[in-house]
Amino acid sequence: MKKTVFTGAAVAIVTPFDDNNKINYNKLAELIDYQIENSTDAIVICGTTGEGPTLTHEEHAEAIRFTCKHVNKRVPVIAGTGSNDTDYAVKLSNEAEKDGADALLLVTPYYNKTSQMGLIKQYEYINDRVSTPIILYNVPSRTGVNILPETYLELSKLSNVVATKEANGDISSILKTMSLCGDNLDIYSGNDDQIAPIMALGGKGVISVLSNVAPKLTHDIAMAGYNGDVKTCTKMQLEYLELCNNLFCDVNPIPVKEAMNMMGMNVGPCRLPLYEMTDAKKALLKDTLAKYNLI
Repeated sequence: MKKTVFTGAAVAIVTPFDDNNKINYNKLAELIDYQIENSTDAIVICGTTGEGPTLTHEEHAEAIRFTCKHVNKRVPVIAGTGSNDTDYAVKLSNEAEKDGADALLLVTPYYNKTSQMGLIKQYEYINDRVSTPIILYNVPSRTGVNILPETYLELSKLSNVVATKEANGDISSILKTMSLCGDNLDIYSGNDDQIAPIMALGGKGVISVLSNVAPKLTHDIAMAGYNGDVKTCTKMQLEYLELCNNLFCDVNPIPVKEAMNMMGMNVGPCRLPLYEMTDAKKALLKDTLAKYNLI
C-alpha cells in the first residue's frame, strides 16, 4: 500500500493578483492562513484554479516556493507541475521538490494530447526523474484526453504515482479504476458536485474549488464520507449542490474569483484570456452567495 498524501479536502487555491496584474503574495499568505485555520487538509498551488497556464516560469516556481515556505508543513502542499511538454514538467517538478512540495499534481498532456500508451510513457518518464509522490490529474473536458481504467492500472504500478484527481465525471469508469488498482491508487474527486458518490466508493477526498469560499464546509463533507457517514455526506452534498454548480456558471476560476471578491477577499481579476462574467451571471452568483450566507 502506498502512502496517502492527504484525506479530506484540499483547496485548489486561486492565485491572487494585484492592481498591476502581478501575484499578490501578501494576499496569498492571507488565503493560505484562512484555509488552514478553517480545516483545509492540503493546499494545491498553481493548478487550474490557480491559473497556472498564465504564469511565467519564474512566477510559477516562486508561487510554489512561497507556498511551501509559508505553509511550513502545517498541511501538505501539492504543486501543480504538469505540462504538455514532458521535459518542462520534469523541470517544474524537480524545482518544486527542492522547494519542499509534498506532492506533485500532473495533468495529462493537453492540446497535443496523446494515446493511452503515450500517457503511460509520459508518466513513466516523469516518475523516473522525481522522488516525490505524484497525483495524476484527469480532466478530459479541458485537455481532450482521458485516462482509461486499464491505463490507470499500468500507471498505478509506477513507484511515485500514488493517486489521481479524477474529473472525468464518469462514476462507472472511476469504479472500474478502483476495482483494477485497489490500494495502489488513491482517488480524489476533482468535481465538487461528486464528493459524496466518490467518497461512498472509497475515495480519499476532494481537490476542491468550493474550498476557496467554504473551506470548513468542504472539509466536513469530505470527512463525513471518509469516516463512513454516507448519509451526512450525501445530505450536505445535496444541500450545497446549487453553490457547487453556480461556482461553475462560467469558466473556472472566473466565478470563484468573482465570488471571493464579492466576499471581500480582494483576490483581483483573472488573467486573459479569462475575462469577467456578464452582469446576469454576476447577479446569479451574488444571489447564490447570499442564499448560503456567504455575503
